[in-house]
Amino acid sequence: MAEKLLPLMPKATAVWLVENTSLTFEQIADFCGLHVLEVKGIADGDVAAGIRGHDPIGAGQLSREEIARGQEDPNYRLKLLPPRVKIPEIKTRRRKAPRYTPVSRRQDRPNAILWLIRHHPELTDSQITKLVRTTKPTIEAIRERRHWNSANLQPIDPVTLGLCKQTELDREVAKANKRMAKEREAEGLPPIEAEDEQTLRPADETTAATPAEMEEIAEGKSHEDVFGKAPEKPAEEPALSAEDVFGPAASKTGDKS
Repeated sequence: MAEKLLPLMPKATAVWLVENTSLTFEQIADFCGLHVLEVKGIADGDVAAGIRGHDPIGAGQLSREEIARGQEDPNYRLKLLPPRVKIPEIKTRRRKAPRYTPVSRRQDRPNAILWLIRHHPELTDSQITKLVRTTKPTIEAIRERRHWNSANLQPIDPVTLGLCKQTELDREVAKANKRMAKEREAEGLPPIEAEDEQTLRPADETTAATPAEMEEIAEGKSHEDVFGKAPEKPAEEPALSAEDVFGPAASKTGDKS
């Protein structure tokens, strides 16, 4: 059910209607959204003694014809005129409150910042601030090793520490890569190659035989004919004795001079 519209300054409007019309208390109470006893108190001077009456006709909220129709029929209920000027509804944007970080996790922020600086240098200070909820001076101090605890800091993944979600980190990294790609394109530099193009080739690709070698194998040639003879192992050298290494032992002199 829609809420009933009331006139501007209902009590002051009721004062004016009591003083200037012959409408019933019920009609005035219904139009102004007041109780019948409150309207009766206005007529007796017990309520709203210091309130100046507000003219609803001059304010464009009620017409003279509407008042005349109500005075002729006590059961008639006055209707408020539509406003002349339509005021647009102001939509207030609800600001998202910052996410709470437990006290036990706040001491891990410097470690998370160090991890982001080392593993994702493309992230800006604003993005790091958004991920781990820190300040730019703290990020600069850790980057320049001016932090009071720089000697004891260890890079730890902020996702592991619970400071942010993996989806949030991936989203910020994607934004940073997109920004860097646009900057390189504006400067006329080639795009950065993907990491998967710089990795080692799988072993099954590097050790697989070439098509020509496969044809020779199909013709019945031996393994040595196709790939060559395996290198011979060097001949084992004979084991050396202690005399070969250190020479013959000195003869014992048993003669006494």
